[in-house]
Amino acid sequence: MCGHHQTQTQEAEADAQNHHHHQDGSDKGEFPWDIGVYDAHCHPTDTMSSIANIANINSSGGSGGMKARVLTIMATRAQDQELVASVASQHGITTSSRGSGEKETKVVPAFGWHPWFSHQLYEDGSTSDKGAHYEAVLSPTPDAEFIASLPGPMSLKEYIAATKQRLLDHPYALVGELGLDKAFRLPWGKSLQQPVEEALTPGGREGRMLSPYHVKMSHQVQILKAQLRLAGELGRAVSVHGVQAHGVLFDALSSLWKGHEKEYISKRKQKMVAKGAEDFSSSEDEDEPDMGNSGKKGGGKKYEPRPFPPRICLHSFSGPPQMLNQYLNPTIPAKIFFSFSMAINLSTAGGEQRFADVIKACPDDRVLIESDLHIAGEEMDRVLEQMYRKVCEVKEWGLEEGVRRIAKNYEEFIFG
Repeated sequence: MCGHHQTQTQEAEADAQNHHHHQDGSDKGEFPWDIGVYDAHCHPTDTMSSIANIANINSSGGSGGMKARVLTIMATRAQDQELVASVASQHGITTSSRGSGEKETKVVPAFGWHPWFSHQLYEDGSTSDKGAHYEAVLSPTPDAEFIASLPGPMSLKEYIAATKQRLLDHPYALVGELGLDKAFRLPWGKSLQQPVEEALTPGGREGRMLSPYHVKMSHQVQILKAQLRLAGELGRAVSVHGVQAHGVLFDALSSLWKGHEKEYISKRKQKMVAKGAEDFSSSEDEDEPDMGNSGKKGGGKKYEPRPFPPRICLHSFSGPPQMLNQYLNPTIPAKIFFSFSMAINLSTAGGEQRFADVIKACPDDRVLIESDLHIAGEEMDRVLEQMYRKVCEVKEWGLEEGVRRIAKNYEEFIFG
């Protein structure tokens, strides 16, 4: 959801549209939609009227219909958990075939609590009193008038229990969107029961001005870790938001896999072993547990619950190559993917060179693409195609090769 809420995303979309003629490489050949295009992170339940675009649409690009094969739809707050579940019940993917035989666009749901709303949850053992809770988790300390404008806090324990049931109801669902954000501020005023724009789902910014109040990072970390542990328990992938908190985010993740690191034997050390004395050819994969979804898929072994997710996507990744490399340490027991969007990664003129450097540093088998948009339809298709073209250009892949590679990456991220 990195920047997906109304004001920020609409600005990014407008900027992307203004420049797309020279950015999307649209004169470089017909786009191979038939291979399968996968949106790794989006929010169309923010605009429920756009969900109609998902029904009866096909990859041949019928009139008014989307061309993307699968949309990965994120929940973020109280108001959209059931909306995502209902859309998945209608359009959810049902097999691990990636919908390859389907002509209708399918949905992979994700259930999570975004850091922008982390103040609305209270931890087990802490106070549920509204005033005391918000005084404890917000900074600077809010006054009574601001506290009165906020909703009553919800139990984190109860939220995790409800999310676990949703994940069990949807065997291929992810946990997301979750994460950390140092930059955001809470909006002024009470969230409306009906949003400012009638089509938008309540609970977001709703055009309100931003206050000076933010959620303390220690509280954000606790909300994040509770969700990461749930994903680890059930063997689900996660989609992670990180803004101006890259170091804290890495520390939070690594604290959960501490003690579970993979043994790594460098090629240099392998060469030091007498020839034939020991075979290190599969050293990276030895003793690695099945990373499928709660035993639903994998190498025949039942998934072994762990305190960290088996697969992690850092969505709209905006860090430098050095930070990306930190997540590629071969001892990390989770598989880390990186997704990229026009709305965030290429919404400014200065972002293009940084983007190229990061894409070059990103391993070919870890690249994912997303729209991060809150409206399903033609615009979502357009920005997906733009980003596929940009990645293929930087990676020096042909379009068909690139689309196939990213499809394989998506399958690995979702299904393990």
